Amino acid sequence: MSRCSSILTLIFMAVSGVTCNRTEYCVGSPGIPGTPGSHGLPGRDGRDGVKGDPGPPGPMGPPGGMPGFPGCNGISGTPGVPGERGDKGDPGERGPPGLPAYQDERLQTALRDLTHQILQLMGVLSLQGSMMAVGAKVFSTNGQTVDFEAIKQTCARAGGDIAVPMSPEENEAIASIAKKYNTYPYLGVGEGSIPGDFRYADGTPVNYTNWYPGEPRGRGKEKCVEMYTDGTWNDRNCQQYRLAVCEF
Repeated sequence: MSRCSSILTLIFMAVSGVTCNRTEYCVGSPGIPGTPGSHGLPGRDGRDGVKGDPGPPGPMGPPGGMPGFPGCNGISGTPGVPGERGDKGDPGERGPPGLPAYQDERLQTALRDLTHQILQLMGVLSLQGSMMAVGAKVFSTNGQTVDFEAIKQTCARAGGDIAVPMSPEENEAIASIAKKYNTYPYLGVGEGSIPGDFRYADGTPVNYTNWYPGEPRGRGKEKCVEMYTDGTWNDRNCQQYRLAVCEF
């Protein structure tokens, strides 16, 4: 029975290709590979690596849409410092000669109109008693009463001088204005450094006078001259308020 078992064992070993040696271990031939196993679960994320260097810039992209409308103007700044004045330019060419005044119809017409307007104005003022014309002189008043210095300034601003008669006709013209306003006017005559020596404003001695009887008698204390409404003169201090009469 044991002999039959040994024989069967040898047969099986021969069939399966197993050999045995005398040290009692066996060497078999490789078997058939088994089927692969299923995939395992994914592992955990690893740690972040070291940050790399920046890459080169990319190409420029395409242009955007349409440009927008311009904005509103800002507030104007402060003006700058004026620059230096430039050099004077060369004179221009001389124009053609004009017509003589007597041949210029437009100029003559303007002169005639101006003369007519002046005559109209003089006529109106004469009727009002505020202006009198004698020869080349015109005497006029604004009806105000002020002191001597104020009268001089008023006449000067109007382009004239304080009235001073140099003839009986001029004296009568000023007297008629004084009668109209019933106010004494100052005259453009003053006493000099010597008492009783009366002179015009330019310093020349008077060549016409019409003193009231007994005048002048201020003896250096009354430097100005006033005219009564009858046309006679009286020396007076210069601080009184008198009618402003100017001559042109």
